[in-house]
Amino acid sequence: MRASFLSRPLHAALACAGVMVGMTGHAHAATCDDWSAYRAFVSRFVQQDGRVVDFSTPTQQTTSEGQSYGLFFALVANDRATFERLLRWTRANLSAGRFDGDDVKLPSWQWGKKPDGSYGVIDPNSAADSDLWIAYDLFEAGRLWHEPAYTKLAYALVTQIEKQEVADLRGLGPMLLPGPQGFRNGNTTRLNPSYLPLPLLRALAAQSPNGPWARVADNAFKLVKTTSPLGFAPDWAAYRDGQFIVDPQKGDLGSYDAIRVYLWAGLTASADPLAKPWLAALHGMRDRIAQTGVPPEKVVTTTGNATGEGPIGFWGALLPYFRALGDTRAAGLAQTHLASLATPAPAPAPGAGQTTQNQPVYYDEVLMLFGTGSADGRYRFDENGRLVPRWENTCQSANARS
Repeated sequence: MRASFLSRPLHAALACAGVMVGMTGHAHAATCDDWSAYRAFVSRFVQQDGRVVDFSTPTQQTTSEGQSYGLFFALVANDRATFERLLRWTRANLSAGRFDGDDVKLPSWQWGKKPDGSYGVIDPNSAADSDLWIAYDLFEAGRLWHEPAYTKLAYALVTQIEKQEVADLRGLGPMLLPGPQGFRNGNTTRLNPSYLPLPLLRALAAQSPNGPWARVADNAFKLVKTTSPLGFAPDWAAYRDGQFIVDPQKGDLGSYDAIRVYLWAGLTASADPLAKPWLAALHGMRDRIAQTGVPPEKVVTTTGNATGEGPIGFWGALLPYFRALGDTRAAGLAQTHLASLATPAPAPAPGAGQTTQNQPVYYDEVLMLFGTGSADGRYRFDENGRLVPRWENTCQSANARS
């Protein structure tokens, strides 16, 4: 690919290659820094009622993760109407209507088609990473859009996260559990490194200074550093008798969950005191791609043995990681792969059972939006975890648009 092509802004290169579907947005969006990749995501995966659907799953599932990421992207895009739709659907369907500043039920993590053909909650357990992201989205929406109701709900949600999803592990201190139920068995506690984005932990520490979040951030770094002996993050890990160990259920595999660990590290502000040590602990992925030219789909974190080639979404997740490391060659390689993606097919009809060939699936799209949105300068996190969206300086206030 010609260097001149790669030197253009990433959104232009991707649009030229057909990664982004041309969409007709509202007039204000088209004239105020429109994010066409986000509009394509909304068109393909967000229903009119505010439900984010993963069409690649047999249950046509919606997860609290999908809702939380959708809320974040809507905030980055200054799309308050979609933010409200996503929030309303989450409140009504994942929290049984109990999702306001005075009464919060942690959202069920999985909703979709049940064995009897009806639609509803499939698993009522909550997912701590999604809860963390939703609380963050609400705090930042309250600040950026000057909406106290969002801030009040965020505080109420954080209170429940601290009560139900943070545990004090002996010999370590506070740590975020993956969810309220099912992750502690005797003296063994299962953990997920990708559930701990450092910018979000910093932001919650600022909003709840008497809470556990500053110590959770320090312990999250210990988790990643200890469980990535060769620089590859695992999908899951565990803590037992004062030390981190290989997860007894999932083993020492790093793959689809772990790819987000590199993404979050790449998105962390360079001024954060943990930013450089965190990136240094994850050197294995950069080293491997320098050798092979592709991110592995699966890595055995204790041996470095790798298999398969990661999907296109992996390149999206790794783009901020390469940029944070100052690896322009690898970042250019990621851009080349992202820009050469074939034109996605139209969105599947509601209720469709399969994705169309060549259409990136939900998770790939999410990873690409995070990665290309950051690389294109649409958003960043400051050292305190606050969101700095580009529209804050280039667009009218969201209040005027809502």
